[in-house]
Amino acid sequence: MKILHILRTEADETVKDIVASTTNGDQSKTAELYTGDIDWARLVDDIFSHDKVVCWW
Repeated sequence: MKILHILRTEADETVKDIVASTTNGDQSKTAELYTGDIDWARLVDDIFSHDKVVCWW
């Protein structure tokens, strides 16, 4: 299953552990919105191309 994790703020240790435990190698991806350099069109494509999207505040 392809999972996309979207992080609005920098992840704490608990979130990092959860993301790491649910990552399926190269099939999962993390988008970090707090960096400010976001390719919004790519993010929309990623949302629709992954089986599951998890948003972290």
